[in-house]
Amino acid sequence: MRLFLLPISTRRTLLYCQKLQVLPPEKQGWIDKITLRATKLWAGWEQKESGWQKSVVKYGNGALRRIPYEEWGLKSVPTLSARRKQEEILGKEKHHLIFPQSVISVTRAPQILHTLATERKGLHRSRMLWCFVGMPITAPFALVPVIPNLPFFYLVFRAWSHYRALAGGKHLQWLSSNNFFTLWPSEILDSIYPRHLPSSNSPEQESHHSSPESPHQGDNSPVAEERLLLTQDSGRKLARALEVPELEAELERAIWQVENDMRKQTKMSEESSPSSKSEQSKPENK
Repeated sequence: MRLFLLPISTRRTLLYCQKLQVLPPEKQGWIDKITLRATKLWAGWEQKESGWQKSVVKYGNGALRRIPYEEWGLKSVPTLSARRKQEEILGKEKHHLIFPQSVISVTRAPQILHTLATERKGLHRSRMLWCFVGMPITAPFALVPVIPNLPFFYLVFRAWSHYRALAGGKHLQWLSSNNFFTLWPSEILDSIYPRHLPSSNSPEQESHHSSPESPHQGDNSPVAEERLLLTQDSGRKLARALEVPELEAELERAIWQVENDMRKQTKMSEESSPSSKSEQSKPENK
C-alpha cells in the first residue's frame, strides 16, 4: 500500500492510505462486508428525488463532512490482521511513504507518520466508549413507526468510525516501530506545492506539521503564522497528478476544515488582541 503525507498548511498534514490490493469478497471480513452493504444503501438513498431518505442523506453528508480529516485518514489504513501482520514480517507486502520533500524533510517524515498514528488514540478511545454508553439510551426510539432509529444508527456509525481510526493508527504504529516502509520523496508533489516555501531542512519548516497542538512542534520551536499550502484547485490537481481519484474528496474535506479553523483562529486572535480591546474600551464621543 501507499501512504501519503500531504501537508494542508504549515502545521497540519493529511494522511491517506491507498490500498493497491483489494481482497475478493470471499476473503473480506464481516466488518468490510457490512461497510460495503451500508455504502450501497447510502448510495441508493442519494438517488432518491424526495422523501425522508433524501433528507437523511442531505443532513448526513453535512455531518460526515465535519468529521475531522485526521479520523478519515486513519480509517483509510486497513486493520492489522494476523495474516497481514505475517506478510509484513516476511516482506511480502511492500509499503511506500510518499511525501513532498520540498515541504517535509526525509528525516522528518517517519516522525510525522508516527505522531499522526498515535496523537489521537486517547480521543478516539474515549469517544467510542461514550457512543457505547449512548446506544442503550437511544434504543427506545426504535418504537417510532416508519422512520428508522437515526440517533441509534448514528452512534453505531460513530463508534465504528472511532474503532476503525484506532485500528488504523495501531497498524501505522506497528509499521513505524518496525520501519516496514520505504521513504519515497515525490517529484510530482514537489511540482504542485508552492515553490516559495523555506528549505525543508530549516528548523522553522521542520517544526510545523500536523495540528496546531501537535507534538510535531518542539517546546522551543518558534511559533510562526500558519499558512495554507493547498487550495481546492491545487488539491484537485494533486489528486489527478497522482492518479488517485478517491484522494480528491479527502483533500477537499481537509482543505475546507483547515480553512474554516484558520478563519476562526484569526477572528479569535483579532478579538483578543490589545488593540481591539482598547478600541472597545474607548468611551463614545457625545
